[in-house]
Amino acid sequence: MDEMKVTNSIPGQNRTDVTRQSERELVITRTFDGPAQLVFEAWTKPDLLMRWWAPKSLGITFLSCEADVRTGGSYRFVFGHPASDQPMAFFGRYIEVTPPTRIVWTNEEGEEGSVTTVTFTERDGKTHLVLTDRYPSRDALDAAIESGSQGAYPEQFEALDMLLSALRSEAAG
Repeated sequence: MDEMKVTNSIPGQNRTDVTRQSERELVITRTFDGPAQLVFEAWTKPDLLMRWWAPKSLGITFLSCEADVRTGGSYRFVFGHPASDQPMAFFGRYIEVTPPTRIVWTNEEGEEGSVTTVTFTERDGKTHLVLTDRYPSRDALDAAIESGSQGAYPEQFEALDMLLSALRSEAAG
């Protein structure tokens, strides 16, 4: 198995670890400042998802977000990029949704799509998140890593941290 380990460690900020766990599995972990319910909402409400999901450094803009986040529901995210004349759509189904602790979904835009599981565990007002992408083959995971898409998690999670901070301020406000 080829090793992949990406860690961001900006002083004073939470750390995102991206680790290849096996030939077919990538695991991303991070702790967020905020309760699990708030973090869960940021993953399940389309208006909130659109504020943090697209990594800005890649030039991607979130054009539309449809998310029926419930067991059996579906999602469709549409992104734009200056290098492409056509928008990019990502879509799938929610296999399991257990508020505010777990979401499992499929990524169906290609034959080699992954199944993603994200768990939210609250401790002392903070939420520890574990995201696992399980691919159908080693080649599929290799291709995802080579595309650079998996390396965007630290940036996305920084944006999520900023959103959570803003939401906490609004609630306290």
